[in-house]
Amino acid sequence: MLDDLDGVEQDPVWHPEGDALFHSLQVWALARRASPDRELWAAALLHDVGKGLPGDHDATGAALLRGFVPDRVVWLVAHHLDLLRQPRRTRRKLRGTRRLADLEHLRRWDVGGRDPHAYVVPVVEAVESLREIVLPTP
Repeated sequence: MLDDLDGVEQDPVWHPEGDALFHSLQVWALARRASPDRELWAAALLHDVGKGLPGDHDATGAALLRGFVPDRVVWLVAHHLDLLRQPRRTRRKLRGTRRLADLEHLRRWDVGGRDPHAYVVPVVEAVESLREIVLPTP
């Protein structure tokens, strides 16, 4: 799924860093530096996997991931734009919950992963860091 993001161009107004894979690897690196939580690392790395397909990339990405990663990661991918689209409603609905804290982290890393000159690791290294949480194929 991540390889499919290589070359997926994004709007340069919001994503001056270039393609969706380069962005996702930056977001993963920010998560990895900020938190020991591998599920958050997974959400950071996989949050845009739906961008290579038609439809809303958040819902599409969550559907692609269901059954392969923990439900928490699927939920975060599905809702990673909530603080952008409906910040007040999202904060009110999730006030005081782990989900809100997770979304706030993910949103901060998503916005931070926009450096056109960033160094990123190869995809295989990022994926290897998640081996412990990826669910076996049914």
